[in-house]
Amino acid sequence: MQVDILTPDQSLYSGEATIVTVPGVNGSFQIKNNHAPIISAMGKGNVVVDGTEGKKEFAVNGGIVEVLKNKIVILA
Repeated sequence: MQVDILTPDQSLYSGEATIVTVPGVNGSFQIKNNHAPIISAMGKGNVVVDGTEGKKEFAVNGGIVEVLKNKIVILA
C-alpha cells in the first residue's frame, strides 16, 4: 500500500507499507492491504508504519486518515 503522511508544513513520510496502525478517536486500529474504503478522525497518539524499510513511528496530535484503493493519506 502507498502511504503518505502530511502536515500543513511538510510531508513526513511517503512510501510502501504492509500494515499501518493509527490512533482513532475511539482507539487505535490497523489498516492492511485491500482494506475497505474509510475516512476516520484520529486522536493523539502514534502512527506506526510497518513497511519495506522496517517500522517507523510518527507522533500526531489528531487529524484525518483516508483509505482508498490501497492508498492511505494521513493529514496530521
